[in-house]
Amino acid sequence: MKPLLCVLVAINFLFLMSCRHREKEIVVDKEQADVEDVADFTSQAINYADSVLNGMSLEQRVGQCFMPTIYTREDELTLRRLRSYISDMHVGGIVMLKGNLSSAAHFAHIAEGLDIPLFMAIDAEWGLGMRLSDAPDFPKNGNIGTAADEKLMFEYGREVARECRRVGINMVLGPVVDVAENPHGVIGSRSFGSDPVRVAELGVAYALGLEGGGVISVAKHFPGHGSPSGDSHRSLPVIKRSLNQLDSIDLFPFRKYIDAGLSGVMVGHLAVPAVDPQNLPAAVSRPVIQGLLRGNLGFEGIILTDALNMEGASGYDAVAAILAGADIVVAPADTGKEIRNVIAAVRNGTLPMEIINDRCRRILIYKYLISKGEGEISLHNLREEVNYGTDSLRRRLLR
Repeated sequence: MKPLLCVLVAINFLFLMSCRHREKEIVVDKEQADVEDVADFTSQAINYADSVLNGMSLEQRVGQCFMPTIYTREDELTLRRLRSYISDMHVGGIVMLKGNLSSAAHFAHIAEGLDIPLFMAIDAEWGLGMRLSDAPDFPKNGNIGTAADEKLMFEYGREVARECRRVGINMVLGPVVDVAENPHGVIGSRSFGSDPVRVAELGVAYALGLEGGGVISVAKHFPGHGSPSGDSHRSLPVIKRSLNQLDSIDLFPFRKYIDAGLSGVMVGHLAVPAVDPQNLPAAVSRPVIQGLLRGNLGFEGIILTDALNMEGASGYDAVAAILAGADIVVAPADTGKEIRNVIAAVRNGTLPMEIINDRCRRILIYKYLISKGEGEISLHNLREEVNYGTDSLRRRLLR
């Protein structure tokens, strides 16, 4: 574990704890965090990660690097698949697709008591209603009113975090911080707009609210899906930007997100010739992940791929993504097969064991972080509890 990562995670943890008691403040000076508390938490996090890692088999370590998708429902086949992901494949988390609140809570209840917490993730770009039919939905990012400021967005993030924790969700695959300059682009209203500064301000404030509420945020889709017209679900879009354009437009919100000490970044299936002349999808590109995201921007948090079953990643596998620098592979077409391929690559020397240990240790550090903020999962009156008080916030976001 790199010392810098440990310090960043510790500071982030203390920042999140302080947010819970200072909801009216958006910015907290991390340099004021008590040095002894930082050192103590860093020691605890390292000890936890190393202790758990030392007791894990190769299969368990590799499994932590995967997050398959699953529909959020309670039929026998789905529940059997969930249990297989957990018990047989040792996955690090799941991404919940369409379903309802009670099923989400049931999933979390199944995962309770595991020796290693499960990342319970969801695309909640405009609230849980994006995926869960009986949960509140809020305005899409592009429809948020011009009066919205950082304070309101922080409150919005805190509210979504509250709703997530009531059903056991601990990771939101958002905010979308793509700068939507192209009127014909696919990101459209998923983005906060075409102004990099406003996208950064609103996206970072929302993410701070999420994390202040004990839920990991994941900014997407690095290095920026705002300019291409193509849809990475169907093809490999190309970002036709110079390095200067990338830096001043697409990367600006990601840089602010990283500077704020936030936790996760999702790398998209986008070719970036200015960074990688081979035009590899960013999620399997070492120059994009290790060179740009880790190196140039200094990001030390968790890196997730976009869904590997998308056409934009066609022909590339989990081994390529992990070698490129990804910590977590999201939604491979065949999770079991990809896990077996990664295990085989480790055993034949194609993928060094040190890389798997590095990825797994970082994941465990963040699982320790979320375990400190776990609240009680509600299994009753979910719709009433989760929807409580959302109408006023929805109206304010539209002003």
